[in-house]
Amino acid sequence: MKILITGSTGLVGIALTQELQRAGHTVCRLVRPGTSAKTVSPSHGFDVNWNPATGELGGAAVGADAVVNLAGASIADGRWTPQRKALIRSSRMDTTRALVQALAKMSARPRVLVSASATGIYGNRGDEILTEASQPGNDFLSEIAKEWESEAIKAEVLGIRVVRARFGVIFSKHGGALPQMMRPFQFGIGGKIGTGKQWLSWITLDDVVAILRLALENANVTGPLNVVSPQPVTNAGFTKILAAALHRPALFPAPAFALRLILGEMADALLLSSQRVQPAQLQKLNFQFAHPDLAAALATIMQT
Repeated sequence: MKILITGSTGLVGIALTQELQRAGHTVCRLVRPGTSAKTVSPSHGFDVNWNPATGELGGAAVGADAVVNLAGASIADGRWTPQRKALIRSSRMDTTRALVQALAKMSARPRVLVSASATGIYGNRGDEILTEASQPGNDFLSEIAKEWESEAIKAEVLGIRVVRARFGVIFSKHGGALPQMMRPFQFGIGGKIGTGKQWLSWITLDDVVAILRLALENANVTGPLNVVSPQPVTNAGFTKILAAALHRPALFPAPAFALRLILGEMADALLLSSQRVQPAQLQKLNFQFAHPDLAAALATIMQT
């Protein structure tokens, strides 16, 4: 297949690009003005000029079979000032809107759009078990995800199959959240966050890539898709397992009030919020997770 990818310089984008190339697909990285990209092999891909502000999409995108939309500013890079929140929103909504509008102008359109979203769409739900059929929440991240998905869904009227990939916390040794989570433990000051009762829905980068390939290649995959391990853990459970994997103690809990003082709104949304998410659609498809168990997953990641 010929596959267009936005957000190809991010953690998931780089890994997915490399996997698709190995599988023999042609990868076209949609590159914004001023962006340099060096991970695409000339034999299996190339860069395509892409300007979301103007909607301009390079002619090399013609004939694409599929699109993967991973664009979006990090939600964890700095305190949520009004300016940062506006960037988080615009980098998702405006980019996705411009992408769908560009696809609408194509005479031969891609068959599928796999567009990123997040389990944050469910909001803070305590111990409730959440599936793709669960209603969304109403906090900042929930509203962002709802708007993000609404822009992607507009591609369906173009005859394009749309998959909304709701990512949990993605674990990889060389990027994403895990290195930051590991750091306090490496210095011997790790511990649970708040009460430790909040649920963490996680997944390894390897499984993310495999699921995205499934979404691209299997026409039965459509609509919302929870991209998470079938075994979520509480923060207290995660803390214990991570400490054991690193052979470090977990004696220093981080109280909620201190986190709120330091991080503001981010603390509640990213560290204290609870989402116990199940990959119901993937289970119906009999998807085989390479790393369903956290302890085994962390052991594998540490060895890489």
